[in-house]
Amino acid sequence: MSVRIAITGGSGFVGRNLAKRFDPSDVVSVSRRTGIDVSDVDALAEAFANCEVVAHCAGINREIGDQTYERVHVQGTATVIEAAKRAGVRKIVMLSFLRARANCGSPYHESKWAAEELVRASGLDYTILKAGMIYGVGDHLIDHLSHTVHTLPLFATVGFREKPIRPIPVDDLIDVLYAAVTGRMLRQTVAVVGAEELLLSEAVRRVARVVGRRVWVVPAPVWAQYVLAQLTEWTMKVPLASKAQVRMLAEGVAEPWPPTDEVPADLAPHRLFSDEQITQSLPEAGRFGLQDLRFAR
Repeated sequence: MSVRIAITGGSGFVGRNLAKRFDPSDVVSVSRRTGIDVSDVDALAEAFANCEVVAHCAGINREIGDQTYERVHVQGTATVIEAAKRAGVRKIVMLSFLRARANCGSPYHESKWAAEELVRASGLDYTILKAGMIYGVGDHLIDHLSHTVHTLPLFATVGFREKPIRPIPVDDLIDVLYAAVTGRMLRQTVAVVGAEELLLSEAVRRVARVVGRRVWVVPAPVWAQYVLAQLTEWTMKVPLASKAQVRMLAEGVAEPWPPTDEVPADLAPHRLFSDEQITQSLPEAGRFGLQDLRFAR
């Protein structure tokens, strides 16, 4: 099906993979790398011209300088909506987080929820996909886990009693996004989770086995992971874990909250977190080093 689509966050992990499903001539990629910021309504409106759908995939999982959750998620979404209306776009497909909600004490979750509310109230057609943890080539999950077990054969749990996760292969998520862009799930907010439920420690063991490394899993309190997250946010280009990600893992990434619609059965993610899927998603083998530090040249 031919649809002209603009993708915010077009140079990001999900945006890049979504663009591959369309003819390149039908895709407008919008990101700071392409010189368009989500705060610039005039530039966005010009970019969205002649597009039928905007896939709003832009987002951050930590705040750096003026790139705050409020600015990127809330104000950015408001600007995307205004630009879409100016350009005559008929639909917005927004990628949100599985447990985004109001009044929960997490700026990440609350800002994503506020953005959802803006889209639902926009008057435009929309689909909001509330997704859990996504993995694939260039992700933050398998990429970081594989580098971690190459660097140090030790993994600390997020809390003494781990909560489950349901990792989603990026190809499965893109199937759902593509369906939304091309007309399905109209005016719905839909939860998207992976086919298999497991603990993060089990995911770590599987990744370690696939890359041929031994790993010891030790229990640790959630507060210790928050300390580690803050340190890696300060020091790493891509943090080992952000504070927002610790919050996600501490409460589990397996069920939506608040409850919402389920993805149609024929689109439900079906690939397991298997050795084959892990192998396909692995980055080049190696450990974390100086090149991963924010201030390294």
